[in-house]
Amino acid sequence: MSSATLVVQTAFLGDVVLTTPLFSALAADHGPVDVVTTPIAAPLIETHPAVRKVIPYDKRGNDRGWAGLRNLARRLRTERYERAYLPHRSLRTATLGVLAGIPARIGFSGAWSFLYTEARPKPALGHESDEQAATALIDGAFVVLAPGSIWGSKRWPYYGELAAKLAASMPVVLVGGPDDAGLGEEIVKAVGRSGGRAVNACGKLTLRQSAALIGRASALVTNDSAPLHLATAMGTPIVALFGPTVTEFGFGPLRPGDVALGIDELPCRPCSSHGPPQCPLGHHRCMRELTVAAVIAAIEELVALRRRG
Repeated sequence: MSSATLVVQTAFLGDVVLTTPLFSALAADHGPVDVVTTPIAAPLIETHPAVRKVIPYDKRGNDRGWAGLRNLARRLRTERYERAYLPHRSLRTATLGVLAGIPARIGFSGAWSFLYTEARPKPALGHESDEQAATALIDGAFVVLAPGSIWGSKRWPYYGELAAKLAASMPVVLVGGPDDAGLGEEIVKAVGRSGGRAVNACGKLTLRQSAALIGRASALVTNDSAPLHLATAMGTPIVALFGPTVTEFGFGPLRPGDVALGIDELPCRPCSSHGPPQCPLGHHRCMRELTVAAVIAAIEELVALRRRG
């Protein structure tokens, strides 16, 4: 039996994680949902209790282009969905709902909302997961660091120094994708020179394994990237480092007690919605002026709060 409700979310991994409250909200009203998402995100959500079926859509690979979109639309049409929720504001997503012949198509107001049957306003501020819902490596205590980002200007440059200081008292695990493996090795070497212990898990874990690891950690230090949202889902205390972007965009830590650090007084910040590959002004002060001492102080406070809790 087909699900009556389809969710299409093929944006970045962090966006997919932030859509999971929507699955639960819809399932409560309409029963388990089917989800179209990227191949990299599919393993993370295929066991979600509100999800009946995951439909991978490789929009940059085997399913790329107009032909891939039409083929997927034909597959979806056979399921006879009654409604589709389209939280990713893109022409591809909006067109897919039309081509699949889904009678009720709900998304946020924007450039392509004329292709929806119902366009809902998206608040300018507030956390993205709230908007969309209205819509064994180491034993014992350890800290996870996620030093990577596909956006170069989002990368904090002092993870090596931070890891070396932390590892003197607590093991450090580095997480990220295969592209972060080299950066992870550099950080491990920096820790080795200090005599501490660090493990480079970049590119070695599946998404679910990464989530499970983060869930066991005493804290996560991350840039404005997908691990932040994994830690939120797993209940792990977060220190998030924001440089070219700001929490007001809706992607900061959710919970009281979690920390978002940034240099608020810079007139050039934020400089873009995602963070450009390099600092447009060449100085990268938004990240370089975030000190290791400030990050360590935030971690210590998080760990202390968790112990008291």
